[in-house]
Amino acid sequence: MQPAVLTAEELQERLADEFPEAFHPDNGLAILDVWHRGCRVWMGFAAHQLRPGGTISGPNLMMLADVSMYVAVLASIGWQPLAVTTSLNINFLQKPPPGALIAECRLIKLGRRLAVGDVGIRSEAGEDLVAHATSTYSIPPMSKV
Repeated sequence: MQPAVLTAEELQERLADEFPEAFHPDNGLAILDVWHRGCRVWMGFAAHQLRPGGTISGPNLMMLADVSMYVAVLASIGWQPLAVTTSLNINFLQKPPPGALIAECRLIKLGRRLAVGDVGIRSEAGEDLVAHATSTYSIPPMSKV
């Protein structure tokens, strides 16, 4: 298997520098692992993530899916912060209980201009998927960054 272009530590540091409002020490996100065409991202639990009914809200699950896709793309192509989401489709499979979540992303197509990925989200405490997303990212023309 081909190694990642950027390590989890490098990505965490660069994301914190580029997007300090989202990737700061208290944001509850951690990149657990990266590899060429994939990653695992952890999202800690905070009470503000809950919606009525005591489950983690859909926007939080969508954010985790999108961040995971971004991390997988950057780990695979290198630092291209202008890569952007062009589509995100998510299926909510079951109510996640209050607690940390883990997303695993796998890029099923990685071209020069587009990346298509598959993201499975699980509760840290369980084995079953709580959500499944597919996403497409637009990759800018490669430039020296």
